[in-house]
Amino acid sequence: MHLWYVAYGSNMHAARLNWYLTGGCPPGGRRTYPGCRDPRPPRRTAPVWLPGGVYFAGESRAWTGGMAFYDPQLPGRAAARAYLLTTDQFADVAAQEMYRPPGADLHLIAEAVATGRATIGPGRYETLVCAGHRDGLPLLTFTAPGPASAMPWTPPAPVYLRMIARGLHEAHGWPAARIASYLADRPGVAGGWQRADVEALVTTELPAGATGIPGGRSPGSDGATRGDPTVRLDSSG
Repeated sequence: MHLWYVAYGSNMHAARLNWYLTGGCPPGGRRTYPGCRDPRPPRRTAPVWLPGGVYFAGESRAWTGGMAFYDPQLPGRAAARAYLLTTDQFADVAAQEMYRPPGADLHLIAEAVATGRATIGPGRYETLVCAGHRDGLPLLTFTAPGPASAMPWTPPAPVYLRMIARGLHEAHGWPAARIASYLADRPGVAGGWQRADVEALVTTELPAGATGIPGGRSPGSDGATRGDPTVRLDSSG
């Protein structure tokens, strides 16, 4: 079986997600990943928008600084990237995000699809959220169990923010200026980073004139345009 894994943080960057799939330690990271039972790349990718927002909180053991979390109750929309994975691959990616050993089925997937939400434990990324369906398959992500207001916001490390910037460019084809504006407004970045520093980081990572892939499509995508409508949080599809 297949489903869409919806990434809204560093896993929007395809090379970053690949470390979860194939295993190893990414450059600049502090953690080695065991990888998935099935290390094959995603079958398809697509840019998507989720209702709500992304914020940064906690302390990353892999990168230091705040981690990206998704709260559907925040105002606005969250830019994201959907990857078509097998259920086993999703279970193994989720397990690694939860600091659990991969290799076991994630039985709460069915509950999350049926009810829109399922909590595996109290830790970070231990709450599954079903953000609707695409092409008849569920869109699933994971986040913190509580709302953004329940967690102290923490600025992310530069290396982490760079990967998110790359992911936004890959998925949505945004130029550097739009990426910087989007990131600078996220809780945890706002208040923790100077806007000029975010702009400088993104501009260094992506040329200011970068406009994305000609034709508005992302590498390896299924041809979905950048203007995909917002995905509704509705498990009925």
